[in-house]
Amino acid sequence: MPNGNDAGNAGREEREANEQHKPVIRDNRKVDPETGAARHPQGEAPASPEGDALSQAEEILNGMEVSAEEAVAPGAAAEAEAAELRNDLLRLQAEYVNYRKRVERDRAVAGEMAVIGVLNSLLPVLDDIDAARQHGDLEDGPFAAIAAKLETALKTYGLERIAETGVEFDPTIHEALIQQPAEDIEVDTVSQVLRSGYRSGERVLRAAQVIVAVPA
Repeated sequence: MPNGNDAGNAGREEREANEQHKPVIRDNRKVDPETGAARHPQGEAPASPEGDALSQAEEILNGMEVSAEEAVAPGAAAEAEAAELRNDLLRLQAEYVNYRKRVERDRAVAGEMAVIGVLNSLLPVLDDIDAARQHGDLEDGPFAAIAAKLETALKTYGLERIAETGVEFDPTIHEALIQQPAEDIEVDTVSQVLRSGYRSGERVLRAAQVIVAVPA
């Protein structure tokens, strides 16, 4: 028959076995429901309010600096791109202006050369008119009127006759074929024109063939 000690031991063992099978409940709440104070994990010292505020301020400032850099970087890139595009536009505009000037200059030169070519081809005709006029064949009549109209039309294209006498000899517009000493002159002077010369503007188409009187 079991004694009292055995019965007590059996009851204690039974209670210990039941306690081992009970679920373990841990309170992980950060705020104590009874006192309202903040709980901290075991071994961790509570952070001071000043430290928390300083850390938060540093985080906010760091975030503002990053945001500012992100905001400025795209603006600077856009401004640089706009400046580059503006420079490209100015360069293209300058190239286009130079191109237009070059085209206009080439066009003017081509037109001038075409006119000069026509005038040069008509110089022999003008020589024949001069010869006929010197022989008295163009004093009147239809041929005289035609010659006058032709000379007038050629003047509208800038054709000028070089046929003056009594002027100083100019090697750029005169071709001296004969030189004759003269006592009443101090410089070389055109005394007679053997064949008229012609020029168009500043361009001499043909120098005048002349007799030059030189100081004796």
